[in-house]
Amino acid sequence: MIKRGDSVGKRLLMKLKEAIASVLPISLLVLVLALTPLFTMTVHEVIVFIVSTVFLIFGISLFSLGADLAIEPMGREVGSTLVKTKKLKLILGVCFVLGVLITIAEPDLTVLANQLKDAIPSIAGIPGNLVLVIAIGLGVGIFLVIGVLKILTKRDLSQILLFFYMMLFAFATLLLFNGNGDFISISFDSGGVTTGPVTVPFIMALGAGFSLTIGGRDAKENSFGLIALSSIGPIIVVVLLGLLIKSDQLKELVTNYNNDAPTGYAMQTEALHILRNLFENFKNIFVALALMFGFFFVINVLFIKLPKKKILIMVLALVYTLVGLVMFLTAAEIGYLPIGFRLGQSLAQYPAALASLGFVIGMLTVLAEPAVRSLTHQVDEVTLGAISKKTLLIALSIGVGVSIMLSMIRIVFNFSILYYVIPGYLISFGLAFFVPHIYTGIACDAGGVASGPLTTSFILPLAIGACTILCKDGIFNNGYGVVAMVAMTPLITIQLLGFKAVAEKTIQKKRRMKNIEKIKDDDVFINF
Repeated sequence: MIKRGDSVGKRLLMKLKEAIASVLPISLLVLVLALTPLFTMTVHEVIVFIVSTVFLIFGISLFSLGADLAIEPMGREVGSTLVKTKKLKLILGVCFVLGVLITIAEPDLTVLANQLKDAIPSIAGIPGNLVLVIAIGLGVGIFLVIGVLKILTKRDLSQILLFFYMMLFAFATLLLFNGNGDFISISFDSGGVTTGPVTVPFIMALGAGFSLTIGGRDAKENSFGLIALSSIGPIIVVVLLGLLIKSDQLKELVTNYNNDAPTGYAMQTEALHILRNLFENFKNIFVALALMFGFFFVINVLFIKLPKKKILIMVLALVYTLVGLVMFLTAAEIGYLPIGFRLGQSLAQYPAALASLGFVIGMLTVLAEPAVRSLTHQVDEVTLGAISKKTLLIALSIGVGVSIMLSMIRIVFNFSILYYVIPGYLISFGLAFFVPHIYTGIACDAGGVASGPLTTSFILPLAIGACTILCKDGIFNNGYGVVAMVAMTPLITIQLLGFKAVAEKTIQKKRRMKNIEKIKDDDVFINF
C-alpha cells in the first residue's frame, strides 16, 4: 500500500511490483501459445518480445509514478481552484481550451487520423487528417464543458448519456442509409483513442477537484463521468464527418487498406526503425505534456500560486511520465503490435480458439493498461476503500474479456457492430436506474480508461490479423470496432457490481425485519 509519506524510491518499487503483476500474465500467455500448434514464433521474435515486455514493465512503473506525483495533483488543483473563483464563463472557457489542446496532442489520435487521412475531405486547404484531429478536439472540448456543467449543477449522468447516445444512434442510422456503414466502427473507436494515458489521469482528477470542492451528499459519485462524456463527443463528431464523405471515396480507402494491412504489421527491429519510433513517441508525448503543464502553469500563476518546490517536484514527475510513456509505446509498437497481428492470423485458422482465447487475452491485456491504475487509485481514494482496487480490476477484466470474445465472434460471422452496441448500451442504461449513481459514473469512466494504448497496439492488430484470414473484404469494418467494444462492456460488468451491492443490502434488510417481527411475536417479559 503506497502512502503519501513514502519516498520516491519506495513508491517506484511498489509501482514496479504492480507492473510486473500486470504485464507478466499476458506476456506468458503469448509465450505459452508459441509452444503449441496454435501459434509459432521464431527465436528472434521471442527475444524481441521478451525485451519489449521488460521495457513495458518499466514504462508502466514510471508512468504510474509520474501520474501520482504530477498529473493527478495538477488536475485536482485546477478543478478546486476554478470552482473557488465562482466565475462560470472562466471555468467553462478554461475547460473547453483544455479539452481541445490535450486531445489534439493525444498520440493515439494521431495514429488513427493518419490511417484515415485519405477518407476525410480537406477543408479550406487543411488536410483530411488534421480536419479529423481538430474536429475530434472540438468534440472533446464541448463535451468536457457539458461534463463540468453536470458536476456544477449535480445532474444525473445516466440521463445525459442516454440522451446523447440516442442522438448518436440516430446519426449512425443515417450513416447506414448514406452508404458509409463501414465508417461506423471507426466512429466508435475514435471515442476510445481520445481518452489516452495522458488525458485520463488529468481529466479524472479535474472532475474530483470540482466535485469534492463543491461538496454535498453526492460529491463522490459526482466526481466521475468526465471521461465518459469526453469519449462520446468524438464519436458523434466522426459520425457527422462520415455523412460528408462520398461512399466511392471510402470504398477506395477500404480497398487500399485491405491491400496494405499485412505489410503494415510486419516486425521491424532495425536500429533506424526503433530510433524513428522513439523519436516520434517522444515528440508526441512531449507535446502533450508540455501543453498540459503550460496550461497548468498559467492557471497556477494567475490563481493557484503553488510554491516553487511543489512546481519543481511536478516537473520532475512529468519527466518520469515522459520517459515511461515513451518506453511503453515504443515497446508496444516494436514487440506487441506485430505479434498481436500474427497471433490473430494464426488463431483465425481455429475460430473456436480465436473466440475463447480472445476472452483470456482481453482479461489479461486490460491489467497492463497504464491508465487503469489511475482509475483504480482514484476510485479507492474517493470511496475510502468501499470499492476496492481488486474488485474493480476483476469486473473490468471480465468486461474486456467478454468484449474481445464478442469481437472475435463478429469477425468470424461478419456482421455490423451495431448489433452489439445498441443492445449493449440499452442494457447499461437500464442498469443505471437500479444501481447507486457512483457505480454508473465509475463504469462509464472505466470504459474510456480500458481502451488504452495496449488495446490499440495489441488487441486491434489481433483483430485485424484475424480479419485478413476470415474476412478480407471486411477488414476496415470488422477489424475496427474492437476499441469500441472494450469501452462498452465495462459499463455492464461494473454496474452489475452495484446491482449486487443493492441486492445484498435488500436481503440484509429483509432478514433484519424478519428478526424484528420474530422478537415481536415472542412473549418476552423482562423483570426488573
